[in-house]
Amino acid sequence: MNNTNEKSHLMYSTLPNIIIGFHGCDQEVFNKILYEHKPFKPSTNEYDWLGNGMYFWEQNLERAWEWATCGMTNPKLKIEKPAVIGAVIDLGYCLNLLDSYNIQMLKLQYELFTAKMSILDKPTPKNKNVKGNNDLLLRYLDCAVIEDLHKDMKDNGLRPYDSVRGVFLEGNPIYETSGFREQSHIQICIRNPNCIKGFFAPKEIDDSWHTP
Repeated sequence: MNNTNEKSHLMYSTLPNIIIGFHGCDQEVFNKILYEHKPFKPSTNEYDWLGNGMYFWEQNLERAWEWATCGMTNPKLKIEKPAVIGAVIDLGYCLNLLDSYNIQMLKLQYELFTAKMSILDKPTPKNKNVKGNNDLLLRYLDCAVIEDLHKDMKDNGLRPYDSVRGVFLEGNPIYETSGFREQSHIQICIRNPNCIKGFFAPKEIDDSWHTP
């Protein structure tokens, strides 16, 4: 990546478009955020897919409901009554991993990260499956590389990313040899809480009108 490409890329790194994100959670969390105005707690798991932050499904209410409902069977998620909260989000300065430049930058960061691990004589984390699933749901390596990038930017006095955005092909093919998967989605990780302009409760559609 030469300097000309880097300077040009900076012109287009901010994603000013307002998007709608959905977060699956327990009803208690929903009530605290929406009605009691409690802060949205960022996820800090070592296996977070896009690093640490506040997670949303981009424009995907159904996937958020599916995740929250499935969370009832996962003790770690502590979901007793599924709920989904909507958010109005400005992605700001985004590490957009649908962008060719950012993909190559993260690839370079991986090489730097593995070199650091070697020098420190530490094992490099690995992405892992969970039993009965082949989608590498535990993204220890991806999380570590992204967090290492954030740290390097901070250490070098560079502007921090407000958000991280990635696309994931997940689930079974929708038909034989298909490149489309049943649970494919775009996921958003918000690091800067000021990106979230407001929360809302998703409403029922009024069937007497068309949807704009």
